[in-house]
Amino acid sequence: MNARTIIDLYRASIATPREEYATHYLPGVSRPFSTQEFHQRTVALAARLPDLGVKRGDRVLLLCENRPEWHIIDVATLAVGAVNVPVYPTLTAAQLAYQLRDSGAIVAIVENAEQMQKFLAIHADCPDLKHLIQIEGACAPGVHSLAEIIAAGQGPRAEDAFWAAAAAIDEDDLATIVYTSGTTGEPKGVMLTHRNFVSNALHILPRLPVTADDLALEFLPLCHVFERCAGYLYFAVAARRAYCTVATVGELLTTIRPTAFCSVPRVFEKVYDRVHSRVATAPTLRRKLFHWALEVGQQASRHRLAGTPMPAGLRLRHRLADALVLKKIRAALGGRVKGIISGAAPLPLYANEFFHAAGIPVQEGYGLTETSPAIAVNGYLPGTNRLGSVGRALDNLEVKLAADGELLVRGPSVAKGYWNKPEATVEVFDPDGFFHTGDIARIDEDGFIYITDRKKDIIVTAGGKNVAPQPIENRLKQSPWVDNAVLIGDRRPFIVALFSPNLEALAAFARDEGLPAADVGTLVTCPEVIALYDAVVQEVNQDLARYEQIRKFRVLPVQLSIESGHLTPTVKIKRRVVEKDFANLIEEMYS
Repeated sequence: MNARTIIDLYRASIATPREEYATHYLPGVSRPFSTQEFHQRTVALAARLPDLGVKRGDRVLLLCENRPEWHIIDVATLAVGAVNVPVYPTLTAAQLAYQLRDSGAIVAIVENAEQMQKFLAIHADCPDLKHLIQIEGACAPGVHSLAEIIAAGQGPRAEDAFWAAAAAIDEDDLATIVYTSGTTGEPKGVMLTHRNFVSNALHILPRLPVTADDLALEFLPLCHVFERCAGYLYFAVAARRAYCTVATVGELLTTIRPTAFCSVPRVFEKVYDRVHSRVATAPTLRRKLFHWALEVGQQASRHRLAGTPMPAGLRLRHRLADALVLKKIRAALGGRVKGIISGAAPLPLYANEFFHAAGIPVQEGYGLTETSPAIAVNGYLPGTNRLGSVGRALDNLEVKLAADGELLVRGPSVAKGYWNKPEATVEVFDPDGFFHTGDIARIDEDGFIYITDRKKDIIVTAGGKNVAPQPIENRLKQSPWVDNAVLIGDRRPFIVALFSPNLEALAAFARDEGLPAADVGTLVTCPEVIALYDAVVQEVNQDLARYEQIRKFRVLPVQLSIESGHLTPTVKIKRRVVEKDFANLIEEMYS
């Protein structure tokens, strides 16, 4: 495909008119947009943005959950040569004020009245912000309605003006500023160009089984570069799109019945935990049937991945296992999925093997905001998906390992740098132009990349031993009692752990044991509960070197979440925040 800009990808997506081009799903209701309606709204908004003072290179901030309007606003903004600054709906007013002031956005487009309250509270402290636009609901004084803006932009010359403006965009023009989630300090605005996104999307495409016949679901936040690039990839192949949110996807999957989507590992882990929790309470015969079917599915998946024919006996057993058990697991995801990319965090091998055994083809990938995002992706063809790896590097990228094992990358999808932070930009690029990812990796003889840990997360104990926490935390999270685990031990004499409990599983245990379940703070200190987590620790410790072993632990009285501020919007642990908020518990373990 010959495309230079994101608008070129958009043009491909509207080439074949459809009645259901993009559909917004909410529990119990859906709102389809035809190709014509979607494009007319996009063109009309693009016609009005210059009247609001938006010029080439100006920044437009967008706060909105996943819905067709997100892409209408994105494409309209880019078509006039402006820059989209997407932000998470979970941000506080103070966090939004920082990103508004740092980006210098002159327009903010906000989903609803509740979110608009944050902007009204900080408007006076953001001198560059000239206009507020609201997507739905009654508007406060001084706030424009998106519907009114679009209505005012409709006209006979709008279409020609749209394409004329889009033709003037250069592939190296800035398309977006995406702020990092701040796991390691103050958020940085990553500058990504049209070339960055287009080159990434088109080089991911050969590794995915996605075509114009597919229904692609977008539920991860579109303000995150992972789902953002996926959306442009769906543009390129003219796939139909469905939109919902992380909060509603579990309820809506069987309604939408997508054929492709992107996900983060935590979603897979939760499905895995839910299935296994139900099986654990099933009658003995059903439990045995489940585990037999899963074993047969794993044997079959090894042949599929390798591209080797299944022996006749296995083929017969697999048909039976699929009819009795495996197709029911697929039905939980809608029953039609033929491609899923997992990214944004490491996917535990046990979860990956489980989904492949069920006939759900998960393709793990890897990247960063600064790389638009994909550096590597497993393929869908036999021999191109190696479970446990993040795949081979994209064909247009160069990768290598530094002396300490850090993965370095160079190529057209690597960002220009950080907005207003030239010093930070210099820090992550070496003299040869390679970007330092901050991740420790190994590359096997066939070019498959394995991410072993985050460089800044490596724990160096007081005894000088290096401990990679993520593999151990992933092992701990396999327990049905553990929602999340955080290892502590940097410059400390030994390793300790904080457990974020699986509250649903813990409540069921409390009921069965007659323990006080109403007060979680009391429940997690009960000897019976402590014994559960101690057993988890002892099992994992068996396979660890002595210096890696967990000597003490505490079960937190709360579940770590995005809302509590302990997880990023892509459900990564904010280690500094956890260590600060639970400093007393940590010090207690070391006292």
